[in-house]
Amino acid sequence: MSKFEYENLIVDIPDYPEPGVIFKDVTPLFADPQGLSAAVDTIATHFMGRGITKVVGAEARGFLIGAPVAYRLGAGFVPARKPGKLPREVYSQSYALEYGTDELQIHQDALGPNDKVLIVDDLVATGGTCVASGKLVEKTGAEVEGFAFLLELAFLKPREIVQKDFDKEIFSLITVE
Repeated sequence: MSKFEYENLIVDIPDYPEPGVIFKDVTPLFADPQGLSAAVDTIATHFMGRGITKVVGAEARGFLIGAPVAYRLGAGFVPARKPGKLPREVYSQSYALEYGTDELQIHQDALGPNDKVLIVDDLVATGGTCVASGKLVEKTGAEVEGFAFLLELAFLKPREIVQKDFDKEIFSLITVE
């Protein structure tokens, strides 16, 4: 794993988006050329050689890390978007957040049965977004190869939630206990 000090580029925002939530702002990491490069390279290197053909990233920060990881892996990128954002036929999956519910969609033709997929997002908290992304991948007949995150809020036990549905590797650059 890279020895880059990622934690120095993540800012805690208390009471956002609602009271009691401490939002982990990763935009300073994205803005830092060395930080972004180190994060993308570390994730891509970890999953190199596993035959990954596509990377799925959830709207919106999952796009920012998922697309460059896909590029480094020589894979395609598939956005998992909020409802109403994709123009063709979609698969939809609802999920619970730590402070509400939401839904993701992917194009029905974005993946196929020969695809091995890495799901990438900026943060995993309760595991809802990545489980929903994984279920969308399965609806296409593709295979989930693993999950990668910049930040894992381990105190919320997301690995337990994800592993109820997916017996796949979960990789994170930073773990907050």
